[in-house]
Amino acid sequence: MSGTAPESPVDVVVVGMGVGGEAVAGGLASAGLNVLGVESQLVGGECPYWGCIPTKMMVRAAGLLAETRLVEGLAGKASVTPDWSQVAQRIRDEATDDWDDQVAVDRFTDQGGHFVRGRAQLDGPGRVLVDGRLVVARRGVVIATGTIPAIPPVPGLSGTPYWTNREAVSTSTLPTSLVVLGGGAIGLELAQVFARFGVTVTVVEALDRLLAAEEPEVSALVEEVLTGEGIDVFTSSRVNGVSHDGREFEVGVDDGRTLSADRLLVATGRRVDLSGLGVDTIGLDPAARALTVDEQMRAGNELWAVGDVTGHGAFTHVATYQATIAVRDILGDPGPPAEYDAVPRVTFTDPEVGAVGLTESQAHNRGIDVRTGLARVPSSARGWIHKAGNQGLIKLVVDAQTGLLVGATSAGPAGGEVLGALAVAVHGRVPMTRLRHMIYAYPTFHRGIEDALRDLDG
Repeated sequence: MSGTAPESPVDVVVVGMGVGGEAVAGGLASAGLNVLGVESQLVGGECPYWGCIPTKMMVRAAGLLAETRLVEGLAGKASVTPDWSQVAQRIRDEATDDWDDQVAVDRFTDQGGHFVRGRAQLDGPGRVLVDGRLVVARRGVVIATGTIPAIPPVPGLSGTPYWTNREAVSTSTLPTSLVVLGGGAIGLELAQVFARFGVTVTVVEALDRLLAAEEPEVSALVEEVLTGEGIDVFTSSRVNGVSHDGREFEVGVDDGRTLSADRLLVATGRRVDLSGLGVDTIGLDPAARALTVDEQMRAGNELWAVGDVTGHGAFTHVATYQATIAVRDILGDPGPPAEYDAVPRVTFTDPEVGAVGLTESQAHNRGIDVRTGLARVPSSARGWIHKAGNQGLIKLVVDAQTGLLVGATSAGPAGGEVLGALAVAVHGRVPMTRLRHMIYAYPTFHRGIEDALRDLDG
């Protein structure tokens, strides 16, 4: 255990100092409360060290390679020689000198908080054992322990040197070949990055399409792009065995195929792990898939939870949103309740896939009578101008009874940025009549929203 805990009792103990926990702890400490933050790993959590920040650095680098290769035919001639060492060094610099969180720790303690690097375990309401030492919290405890990789029970996988996102992000050298288990956002972003740097990549997905949580039109688009870049994609394929001979992996697939590669990346999702946290001492189930919270982030008496552990989406922006709500509630000045009807999400493949609210299928499953409108980026003026890499679409999902947008998808160049307008429309419950009478700047990618509205009317 490093760091010194204040004398017990304190006002609040924050267990887990990832993005959400750090935001809660810092906010409460800045407000004058006596706050103890406990983290066994790095303050800041997955996002700044192995998640959203470094992976997007990788995506940015790979995108530059892809763009440069498209110069011929549009602007002249150019050649490019990939150099992974530059990417690896930039990631190490961003992660504060090889994954050192002292800057983040200092940021919190400078706000007046107390930090201990160690393991925390609940010991009843308002009681936390920090590496065996009891700390009593007068106002309560905040759980922000995030998630861990969900590793499938594939025969032979355990004990092999497979990668998760952490090993993939921190590698200083590239493999010659890579098999990716999982066709979700993490798996596909990393698959495309490594392929653009010259790695032979194969993606294996058990479900019948990639990005299965998104619209089927997006799944088809992304698969077409990835295969066009030389990535082998196998959907409806289950892995029945993995072996490693000290040099390479062999991955058995249920259709009888055996895949071989230097490295194996397991990107089959993430899960909440409440075991060892002592939640049973406050009447909660340690085997639960998430901690249930109310609209003010309360998980029980004098207990709050924020971030991935609540099951409301493994996104940094959700964690910080929830943190703001929890801080206000703990300080006795609750603000607007949490709403999740307009949670935006972006998969940073190329093309980017941005989505908000419900997909068409999800809306149907809720009994909503929906109408949809679809526009293709290549048929827009900006798509024609952009030319290279202009694959994409905009899809609107509208409640036919209320005339309100309940979901939308924006895939294409800057798809995550175009999503901004659609997210405002869903969150603000903007009627379709207002969107139809809005002026859309020409020629922009977001003007495709107007094209999708025309398709909706047609």
